[in-house]
Amino acid sequence: MNRELKNRTAKTLKWNTIDRFSSQLLYAVVGVVLANLLSKEDFGLVGALLVFQAFGILFVDSGFGSSLLRSKEVSERDYSTVFWFNLAVSVTVYAALFFCAPLIAEIFQNDRRLIPLSRVMFLTFILNGLGLVQTTRLMKRMDVKQIAVANMVGLTVSGILGVWLAFSGYGAWALVWQSVALSAIKSGWLWLTGKWRPGLCFSTDTVRRIWRVGFSVFSSSALNTFFLYIYSFVIGAFYNLTSLGVYTQADKWSKMGSASISQVFTASFVPVLAKVQDNGDEFHDYMGKIHRFAAFVVFPVMIGVAVAGAPLFHTLFGHKWDSAIPLFQILTIRGIFFVLTSLYNNYILALGYARRLFIIELVKDGLVVAAVLCTVWYHSVPLLVWGQLGASALTWVAAMAIVSRATGYRTTLMLRDLAPYAAAALLAGGAAFATLFLPLHPALLLLCVTTAGGGLYAGISFIFHFPELTELKKRISRSA
Repeated sequence: MNRELKNRTAKTLKWNTIDRFSSQLLYAVVGVVLANLLSKEDFGLVGALLVFQAFGILFVDSGFGSSLLRSKEVSERDYSTVFWFNLAVSVTVYAALFFCAPLIAEIFQNDRRLIPLSRVMFLTFILNGLGLVQTTRLMKRMDVKQIAVANMVGLTVSGILGVWLAFSGYGAWALVWQSVALSAIKSGWLWLTGKWRPGLCFSTDTVRRIWRVGFSVFSSSALNTFFLYIYSFVIGAFYNLTSLGVYTQADKWSKMGSASISQVFTASFVPVLAKVQDNGDEFHDYMGKIHRFAAFVVFPVMIGVAVAGAPLFHTLFGHKWDSAIPLFQILTIRGIFFVLTSLYNNYILALGYARRLFIIELVKDGLVVAAVLCTVWYHSVPLLVWGQLGASALTWVAAMAIVSRATGYRTTLMLRDLAPYAAAALLAGGAAFATLFLPLHPALLLLCVTTAGGGLYAGISFIFHFPELTELKKRISRSA
């Protein structure tokens, strides 16, 4: 890989990391305040809407963003066509769900409060649709600074609005208006700072060409979204909205780490992999480096956060959300398999084997259905979540086998790459777990857990000369 591409990759990684972790910090601060101000039922109401919001956003993009991202050459006509297509779809989706709002309320315990909440919440489809091409174009150019700034400004302003509404007693409306404001500010910022504007053109040839790859990505994402939110749907529709609120909190906080890591890797490395897709040796070498770097990061982070679950929740929320702690810990461990599977999907996407993504998704969805059918009858949310973990682990095994056949990256080599980091993280996690028995204030206990686990992992990395530690230092230095 040439020096220019390495430097661009380092800068992209820097800004993506700044984006994700600053965004997650802002998201966490606002989330902590709202979790202490609002009720479990408030979060349950919005959690029910998130099921439909996820599908709406998916239809708005239709896989076109991913298709543009992996294409070697994209014309201005292509960007304009995708923009107008996405905008038309977003308006159509919003109109459909606007009139379906009473049906949504009937699904979730016939709670009529969901009707006005959904009709405002779903405005995010149109607002997000306005910024999709702007975001994709910047990612394609590996110029993600303004995306990071847009996220930070949006989260700050919308967070202040949400907290103010929560303090004023608006309940679930605080979460709804926070979401709408965030979408509006992010898209608005990209339009104000970006130099691109859509042209008055539309090419059906572009739609057909992009759709060939986009459809496979869309199909895979549609199944992924459906089965990702099936737990929220089952809990909200068959249990109650309070239980859904507890699950929503556990799921949200558990995903902060895994989603951030996965998004940083996707935004930083997929454009690079696409550029070297025709060079088999270089692609294979770079894929191995990414795999080891991912293991170096994801194992200690996810295991450490799971171990620290109780003192973390007690520090942030007192005992209000104690029922969410075991769910949070299980879902955090599931995040390991989520990140690795997402990484494997990116390998396949970069090579243009989009149909194999669909196969992985089918395997995962079949396992999820089996897990839900085996556990739903017991009316136990923890049991449902254990099933989710098992399904994710088996999906990872299947994805690893499919990627191995598609890329020639042998399964035994993949496991050998992961093993040292998994072992080191488990040892560090054991040391962190031992500190949980200290009779300390939750905040001090959290500090002890983090210090013990993080210190031991860093020490093991240094003693055994993990190359990723040196590489990380170089990337930080190069991007400065």
